[in-house]
Amino acid sequence: MTGISRTSADLDPRRRRILFRAWHRGIREMDLILGQFAEAELATLSEAELDELEAIMAEEDNDLVRWITGEKPLPERYATELFFRIAAYRPDFDPVRHETK
Repeated sequence: MTGISRTSADLDPRRRRILFRAWHRGIREMDLILGQFAEAELATLSEAELDELEAIMAEEDNDLVRWITGEKPLPERYATELFFRIAAYRPDFDPVRHETK
């Protein structure tokens, strides 16, 4: 998956902004992780989870990648269920499926 595939037509303005920002990060790895996470989860997140997601997304991409991969210790403020859901999310780097014969 190389970009947004979910329509934002059914989302409120806040969720539209978050979805756009999730796909337009500083580094491509975070585009794929946050973008695909947002596409899958954004519509069902509570207001408190949206607040938390926006705080996470305000962090530097290099820090986020290091926290997600475990290369750098995760700050206590982000040791939350939502962050762990993001970190556990496995983006679909190759959406093309080959048929077996």
